[in-house]
Amino acid sequence: MKRLLIANRGEIARRVIRTAHAMGMQTVAVYAEPDRHALHVREATTAFALGGTTSAESYLRVERLLEAARATGADAVHPGYGFLSENADFAQAVIDAGLTWVGPPPAAIRALGSKSAAKALAQEHGVPCLPGYFGADQREDTFVAEAQRIGFPLMVKAVAGGGGRGMRLVHREDQLLPALRSARSEALSGFGNGDLLIERALLRPRHVEVQVFADAHGHCVHLGERDCSVQRRHQKIIEEAPSPAVSPALREELGRCAVALAQAAGYVGAGTVEFLVEDSGAFFLMEMNTRLQVEHPVTEALTGLDLVEWQLRVARGEPLPLTQEEITFNGHAIEVRLCAEDDHHTPHTGRVARFTQPPMTPGLRFDHALETGSEVTPHFDSMLGKLIAHAPTRAEAIGQLAHALDQTQVLGLPTNRAFLAACLRHPVFGAGEALIPFLAGHGEDLRAQLAAQRAPGQPALVVAMLAVQHALAPPATSLAVPFNRPLRFGLDDAVCTLDVQELGAGQLRIGHGETAHTAQLEAPGGGTVRVSLDGQRWTASAVATAAGRWHVQVQGAGPAVDLWLTERSHQPAQRAGGADRARELRAPFNGKLIAVHAQPGGSVAKGEPLLVIESMKLEHTLAAPRDLMVEGVLVTTGQQLAPGQLLVTFAA
Repeated sequence: MKRLLIANRGEIARRVIRTAHAMGMQTVAVYAEPDRHALHVREATTAFALGGTTSAESYLRVERLLEAARATGADAVHPGYGFLSENADFAQAVIDAGLTWVGPPPAAIRALGSKSAAKALAQEHGVPCLPGYFGADQREDTFVAEAQRIGFPLMVKAVAGGGGRGMRLVHREDQLLPALRSARSEALSGFGNGDLLIERALLRPRHVEVQVFADAHGHCVHLGERDCSVQRRHQKIIEEAPSPAVSPALREELGRCAVALAQAAGYVGAGTVEFLVEDSGAFFLMEMNTRLQVEHPVTEALTGLDLVEWQLRVARGEPLPLTQEEITFNGHAIEVRLCAEDDHHTPHTGRVARFTQPPMTPGLRFDHALETGSEVTPHFDSMLGKLIAHAPTRAEAIGQLAHALDQTQVLGLPTNRAFLAACLRHPVFGAGEALIPFLAGHGEDLRAQLAAQRAPGQPALVVAMLAVQHALAPPATSLAVPFNRPLRFGLDDAVCTLDVQELGAGQLRIGHGETAHTAQLEAPGGGTVRVSLDGQRWTASAVATAAGRWHVQVQGAGPAVDLWLTERSHQPAQRAGGADRARELRAPFNGKLIAVHAQPGGSVAKGEPLLVIESMKLEHTLAAPRDLMVEGVLVTTGQQLAPGQLLVTFAA
């Protein structure tokens, strides 16, 4: 292999490019139109324009990818993860074109890439599986009959793909058909395959997966386990290795089953076998992912190995570099997935107005494709990057990673940065007791905690308002100003006011409701403002967004706080617009409208679905906030929606 084409984008493309260049290979980046100026395009040896805007128009076009390989002289293809990485037809097309495929054989992908096929193979080789129905008969009445046999609760899963798409938890029989239809729709959209399976649901398990690696010479090893139990919408957001609940004996048994399944399928390359593990130590196969995982860096940190290098060496026909006995594990590693989403896990798009990564201290790693000016579009996944900490102990890794998140700035659009840091600092996670329902049980408390940090009356809000005002009009640096300056900002539905008197030399006297403050402002440059508020030191960075709001990140003695403010100092005081907003439903993000349940003149109860929007490869249901009467529906199925677009109006 001399020239490697990476059939992917973003941080994983950069990750593969980095190792390929270190091994002396040239690289080829491919890109859709929104990625024309992306980092992976600039860092590769050469690049090829696929054209198109969406995944279907670019990264999922097999013939176009093969044309890119021919045009650029590539002799090998690495698929990354997602897109076509688990597509056996793509793997075969690469091989048939005379290129080296950096991945498992197409036959192994077919045998294991389907959850139902993998479970059938696992049962033949003694790997525990949950009771379920994995058959080819996909009629709804068949699923109903099988569900009655299996019992509730149960899980509906897409046979193809992964990433939490096409998964639905069903507690009662009356929920089954809507879950089947919704999961099938999401699976068809995401993977082009609407086949489903159902299996008994475990309500409080851990998600533990085992990294396996095999070569073409009959050798297969495992590289330990990763605990991926902290999830939202069945998608992982925190992963760690080793699992705080896996004993050496259980690790050996999980590894044995994972290796047995891989060998049974004639596997070659990197793969991950995923299990559900109960407190008793009982475990059951979920699926096998026939590719490199998003969370592979925690295994790399723990073992000191480069898994992409292993992939490339195995693809060249080399044997595995180490035997099972030679693989060692050192310390503890944790990864968080930084995503473009708010505290409620709603995806957002927009422009990154400022990006600052934390200092890369020993043990810290940041895999990303971010830079100031990056555009986050609705056409791809919401993940922006992965921050990883490796330390001698779990407690040290948690502390290092939470601190690094506080020092990370992605300003201009909402991210889950603060939410991730709050998860890491939660006592249940700290005790190693976070199970799959962790966010279902503690998510509201975490959101309330974050909301309290930025609430009116909190010093973080005062600092944020001063930072925005400084960006608009810096205070007097030498002479005092005898007149008070009223500052008025919108924060969600509230209007917050400060009464500021400039005392000169950056000193301020501030009235905030019934509270008086003294402050000292300094601007060291780089868009950062330092504020001493009543003797407490803060730093703040503020950027204006295209939506006319300001995104401010404030750091004091505690966790960093994100605030979104609207400058209203030059607007007359107005009545709150809550009455009008209560009669409107607006689009919270970009997306395609795929279902309309609301009907003009119809009544809906609180929690009933009104619309379904597809964005960033997931379906999102907008539900009625209360019992109400629909007045009008202003959109139609298939329409592309913009943030803030009026969708539905309600009767007074």
